Amino acid sequence: MTESLMSRDKAEARKKGLFALSAWAGTGILVFYHPMLGFFAAAGAAFLTYRWFMFRAKRGMRF
Repeated sequence: MTESLMSRDKAEARKKGLFALSAWAGTGILVFYHPMLGFFAAAGAAFLTYRWFMFRAKRGMRF
């Protein structure tokens, strides 16, 4: 079966959002144990959050 473009975009946005959220959770744990590595992990998590935000913004999805 074919799924609609909107449902595919919602599923992709959900996947990107959960991936960014898990990156932030990992960053929080890493900051507790090793702050310098946590700084680099935060940069990566921020990049994933930016990609999720832009994906939603380009497709006109509400937040």
